[in-house]
Amino acid sequence: MSTGEILSGVAEVVHRTPNPFAGGGLDRAIERRADDAWLIARKSDPSSRVVPVWRSCSLVRETSPRVVTEAAEAGYDPVLLRPRQAKISEPPGEWIFLGLDRGPDGDRALFAAAVSGSREPALGGVGTFVDLRRVGALLEQREGSLLAYARAVVTWSRRHRFCGTCGSPTRSGQGGHVRRCEGEACGAEHFPRTDPAIIVLVTDGDRCLLGRKAIWPDGVYSTLAGFVEPGESVSEAVVREVREESGIEVGAVRYRSSQPWPFPASLMLGFRAERVGGELRVARQELVDARWFGRSDFARRREIGFRLPGRVSIARRLIEDWLAGDRSRGNVPAGTP
Repeated sequence: MSTGEILSGVAEVVHRTPNPFAGGGLDRAIERRADDAWLIARKSDPSSRVVPVWRSCSLVRETSPRVVTEAAEAGYDPVLLRPRQAKISEPPGEWIFLGLDRGPDGDRALFAAAVSGSREPALGGVGTFVDLRRVGALLEQREGSLLAYARAVVTWSRRHRFCGTCGSPTRSGQGGHVRRCEGEACGAEHFPRTDPAIIVLVTDGDRCLLGRKAIWPDGVYSTLAGFVEPGESVSEAVVREVREESGIEVGAVRYRSSQPWPFPASLMLGFRAERVGGELRVARQELVDARWFGRSDFARRREIGFRLPGRVSIARRLIEDWLAGDRSRGNVPAGTP
């Protein structure tokens, strides 16, 4: 099969609802990042809000239950602090400008701020710091996107306090979106980076290929994934990763959707691919198991101890999209989630 045949396929899905952490619609107001006077004023403006990040966790409060598929689960709202409340965080000079929240009562500036300390700061019961992966699917779209954005840029900023070129300290600039080396002979500028990673559901007729890592909860199987390597297109990465992890050769690689994944700084690029050859051979250095799951397995997954990845992940959507497409043709057994 030629490279052109292997990499054939086009984007084919437009979702009504973006993946978790995407589709926030925040006006990032990039033109304001260089306006130091405006930023200083906004950092003391009572209408501004600060998104705190402590030990990579986000501040949320529990709300009334929200319906997730057929079940109601506890909902969550982000807790945004007024500038005077944000004294628990790093100094305002280290706050990162996220953008403008435009509403009927005017615009308010949003900032992200790192919170130091080994113990969770006392906030008088206004909220709790939690891992965003745990609650991301229970947040409204806009709010989940905002917390993911804040987590990603705070993590980047904290990891670049020293220059990766010469080791000198760096200082924040452009509203926190650049860190400049203070070394006289260096002066390098460091910008936030996103690592592209592919995630792919491989199908073979009436079945799909899922794998399992040792660190995952018991019974969880998910789609195959891996980082795009230097000098490689995303479609080439799909073909390589599937071959490396499972021994399966794929073609008809089709883009489905994407998802920001701030753990710590990835962009998950979701694909569907079809098996064109090879036999299943699990790469034990990558996975502890991989297997083909037929449609009937999804209907009786509790019986066989098979669990899907969480709803916060694009992996879940890739699987459900495949099932939903076939359900519309009446081929999925009753009871499929």
